[in-house]
Amino acid sequence: MSAPPSTLPFSLVIITRDAGVQLQDCIASVGFAAETLVVDSGSRDDTVQIARRCGARVIEHEWLGFGAQKNFAVAQATNEWVLCLDADERLTPELGRSICAALTQPRFAAYTMRRRNRFLGKWLAHGEGYPDWNLRLFDRRGARWSEDAVHEHVVSSAPVGRLDGDLLHASAESFDDYLDKQNRYTTLQAAALFARGERSSAGRMIASPLFRFMRFYFLRAGFLDGVPGLVHIGIGCFNSFCKYAKLRALEQSEHAR
Repeated sequence: MSAPPSTLPFSLVIITRDAGVQLQDCIASVGFAAETLVVDSGSRDDTVQIARRCGARVIEHEWLGFGAQKNFAVAQATNEWVLCLDADERLTPELGRSICAALTQPRFAAYTMRRRNRFLGKWLAHGEGYPDWNLRLFDRRGARWSEDAVHEHVVSSAPVGRLDGDLLHASAESFDDYLDKQNRYTTLQAAALFARGERSSAGRMIASPLFRFMRFYFLRAGFLDGVPGLVHIGIGCFNSFCKYAKLRALEQSEHAR
C-alpha cells in the first residue's frame, strides 16, 4: 500500500487532562489529518503548550464526563469525519495506511480497529488485552459517543467496517494509578446501574467475575500472555465483583434513609 497523502479531510480529536507526557507521540502518529483538535479540561502540566506546538487547535472546556466531553469535542471539529484518540494511544503505520485507504473511498460511515494494550511492560496478545475492538473513525453525521460516564463507546446508525493494523494503547500510569482508576470506574459504573434501576445480589457478585475469568483467561487464551495476562484479567474480574458490591452499598444507603 502506498504512503499516506500529506493530509486527508478528517479531524483528529483528543480530549486531555495532564497528558503532556504522551500527547506528542499520539499527534505525530496521525500527521496526515487535515486538523488536530485538542479539548483540554484544566491540565496543570504542559499539555496545552505541547498541543499547540504540534499544530493542534486547542479548546479549553470544563469536564462534562467522558461521553459528553467527547461529543462536545467532536462537535467542534471542522470536518465531518473524525478520528477520536486518547493521548496515550497511537497508530501503527499499518493502521495509518488502512485509515487513508478507507477515507479515500469510504465504503462505510464508521470503522472499528483493533486496540493492543500494554500492561506490566508487555504488549498483550490475548484475553481482554487484544483484540480490543474500538470504533474510533466515523462520520459524525451518522454516529456519536454514548453519554456514559465511563466506558463510553461510539454508537453508529449505519453498518461498521473494520480496519487493518493496530491502535497501540501504552498508558504511562503507574500500577497504583491504574488501580486507583479502576476504583473510580467501578464507582461510576455502580452509580449508572443504580440510576437505571438495576439491583445487585450475591449471585451476580459471584457469577460475573467467574464467567469473566472463564471467558478471557481460557476461551480467549489470556493464559498465553503469562503473568501480565493473568494480572490484567484478575483485576478485571475483581472490578466486576466491586461494581456489584458498590451497587449493593448504594441500595443499602437508599433503604437506610
